[in-house]
Amino acid sequence: MSTLRAKRNARLDARHLRYRRARGDAAVLHCFLLDCSGSMLAGDRLARAKGMLVALFDRAYRERAEIALVCFGGGRAQVRRQPGAAHWFNERWVMPIGGGGGTPLALGLASASTVLERAARRRPSQRRWLWLLTDGRTNERPQAPLAAHEIVVVDFETDAIRVGRAEALARDWGARHVTADALSEDAV
Repeated sequence: MSTLRAKRNARLDARHLRYRRARGDAAVLHCFLLDCSGSMLAGDRLARAKGMLVALFDRAYRERAEIALVCFGGGRAQVRRQPGAAHWFNERWVMPIGGGGGTPLALGLASASTVLERAARRRPSQRRWLWLLTDGRTNERPQAPLAAHEIVVVDFETDAIRVGRAEALARDWGARHVTADALSEDAV
């Protein structure tokens, strides 16, 4: 419309062309689901997961992607960050996140699903990723959220005898399974 206004009755010329820049903020949403249960406190798993989360936030910032954060543990789930732009100061609000208690994976996943579904209604063309950072120490086997285009299960299980529940969950969901060590090596 602005091109036609600039052109008016004249013959179309390059100087009349007006462009609308596509909004980059609608391209991708990375929703992070952080396991803050008591088992994640063992072996500094939660500290490693939070450090990895900050690195993933920094990558999202460079890509101009949106982020969201849902934490679950101790019988509850909390949306700590609604979808929005990633910022360089993420470490200041990630580091105080504590942990303890049981692993209410289904409750955390329900909260993340709500975040993803709202984002889908707000920006239907947006690619939505779900990142589950967990050690898999739960007996719950919830269904994968439908509003996520891509799912990555980051496995923080480090025990000598591995139970493999995070890997099994990724397999059930048709998701990508990656160990925390492998993701760290990929220079998040």
